Amino acid sequence: MTRISPQLGPMLVVALIVLALYWPLMYLANIPAAQRALDTGAALPCKTAFECATQLRSPVLPSPQQLWNGFRNLMFPLNSPNAIPLNAAVTALETVVGLLLAALVGFFFAIGIVASRAFERSLLPWIVASQTIPVIAIAPMLVVLLGQYGVQGWIPKAIIAAYIAFFPIAIGVAKGLKSPDPLSLDLMKTYNANNWQTYLMLRFPASIPYLFTAFKVAMTAALIGAIVAEISTISFQGIGKMLAENSRASDVVAMWVIMLSSAVLGILLVALVNWTERLVTPWQRAKVAATPMPKQARVSKQEGG
Repeated sequence: MTRISPQLGPMLVVALIVLALYWPLMYLANIPAAQRALDTGAALPCKTAFECATQLRSPVLPSPQQLWNGFRNLMFPLNSPNAIPLNAAVTALETVVGLLLAALVGFFFAIGIVASRAFERSLLPWIVASQTIPVIAIAPMLVVLLGQYGVQGWIPKAIIAAYIAFFPIAIGVAKGLKSPDPLSLDLMKTYNANNWQTYLMLRFPASIPYLFTAFKVAMTAALIGAIVAEISTISFQGIGKMLAENSRASDVVAMWVIMLSSAVLGILLVALVNWTERLVTPWQRAKVAATPMPKQARVSKQEGG
């Protein structure tokens, strides 16, 4: 008998709950709008507000059929400049490159924070303050500044994504670098290890779990940064460009489809980080596999055959 994955099971339960609640929520949201449209004499292919709730051109919450038609219209052809796959690939590229840039900058700041109290006290408040600047305000200025030096296209968006993502990476790596216990640090001193040897042999390996946790947070932040950068600057490709165009066209169904596609893209990018973590840290899986099963769980498993 095939068993559902422990991770997939809860996801399916949540999906079923969302599907069960979607229909009543859709009717509750759309019936008032449908009634107003009928009262104004709008030409609708329906007679009652209940029937019209699933046929509005600009619904508050699209019906499943409208979402399906929207996905079908925006997914094909795959290589179309107006289709979701090509634009999602551009946004994913900006996000991943931004994450890698953020990792380089974040490592530098994390090492400085751990190595020097003066560095932490002098720069950490400014790093925190930099994250309070709205991306929608800084993005156009940064694009204009980079454009003066010939940096155009998707690269400015990747830099903006890096700007958003480097903070959680810096803080997460710094926490990981500080995680070794004092006894381990004293042991490295006993072996006469210098600072770089301590970092390479003790601090860096200890920071890897913290690093991937920070990567998961930073990946979603970088994706939001890339989309906002596409919306607030002149863009010819990307999820943000599609959102801006369909917002100007007041295509509510397309907006919902693009937002859901953005959510799926975020899930896939975080899944990529999870896959990379399993690939880079195989000892974590071995540690989980070697963890003894609680006695009650063992008894239940034996009774279940």
